[in-house]
Amino acid sequence: MQLDKLQAYLSSLHGKSVDVHYVRELGEEKKKIDREELKRGKYGVPYLIEFSLNGKAKSVVLETIRPDGFGHDHFSDRAQVLLWQHSAFNRLPKHVRSVDVGAFTRNGGLKSVGDCTEFFLVTEKVEGQHYHLDLDRVLEQNRLTSLDEGRCQALASYIANIHSVKKDYPQLYVRRVRDLIGHGEAIMGLADSYSSGLDYVNHEDLCEIEKKCVEWRWKLKKKLHRCARVHGDFHPWNILFREGTDFTVLDRSRGEWGEPADDVSALSINYIFYSLQKHGRLSGSFKKLFDLFWKMYFEKTGDEEMLTVIQPFYVWRALVIASPIWYPNLPRAIRVKLFNFIKNLLVTERFDVSNVNSYLTAKGA
Repeated sequence: MQLDKLQAYLSSLHGKSVDVHYVRELGEEKKKIDREELKRGKYGVPYLIEFSLNGKAKSVVLETIRPDGFGHDHFSDRAQVLLWQHSAFNRLPKHVRSVDVGAFTRNGGLKSVGDCTEFFLVTEKVEGQHYHLDLDRVLEQNRLTSLDEGRCQALASYIANIHSVKKDYPQLYVRRVRDLIGHGEAIMGLADSYSSGLDYVNHEDLCEIEKKCVEWRWKLKKKLHRCARVHGDFHPWNILFREGTDFTVLDRSRGEWGEPADDVSALSINYIFYSLQKHGRLSGSFKKLFDLFWKMYFEKTGDEEMLTVIQPFYVWRALVIASPIWYPNLPRAIRVKLFNFIKNLLVTERFDVSNVNSYLTAKGA
């Protein structure tokens, strides 16, 4: 923030030229802050701005939010809070009024977004075909090509590479694990989407799944050394292939840093899912892809610890594909096996990559 740009912003906001007299931390002794002091302003500190408009003295308070780890880690988190406050303050009687909500630009300017109602994103257009079309073909033809194997290995190599970048940021790792359990897009949100009266899972089952997932949260949140760069939604509908093994990924989600098991589970569970539709178990071409994927990932990372943390991430993805909302035409028998998978994994300390079918069967069956 620069003093001249602050003045220009206030002028545009009021539609007339204003003259800024003082900028100081709220509660501090009244003194004029020069340009250099203003540029060194701190996030999370409210600033009192005194200015004149049409010869009349006015004052406003400019506030930001500190990235403190309480769900404010990302720029979008802080924007969410401020956008909501601007929309809500003025609807409550006797509440201090919000004048505007804005953003700082890269060149130190201030931009108003106070009259916005929704935000949007514009991206480049990328050519290619979704990876799920490859899996659809394998499901129909029940055979693999060398290209199928090459693409599977390319995807495993890709995420192994992105996961090789680590970050010492404990609060982001803990947050990602917490969001896995409690976020509306994750385990509890998915559990809430299951209606009552289903013949393959009831609310008591879902409650028990949530309880066990909370126990897993307390195991995983200690694994701070595992914080790595991640995609966050690495599934076949977010991967576009062109010729050969050339591909682009789409829709990175839920933050830059987290647990690598997120990406590994998001893709590899689809080999299980497609195989269930074909064979009722992990078998044939999809078992080969599943094994190739894990083999390449292990060769690139050596991350055997993955097998002790991936369980709740598989639970999340299994809740998605078992959902009657996302997959309304899925046979009941497959949904039952997916819930067997969920329940068995939650009591499994170390995931056995070579014995997936044992998790698809109910205990004692």
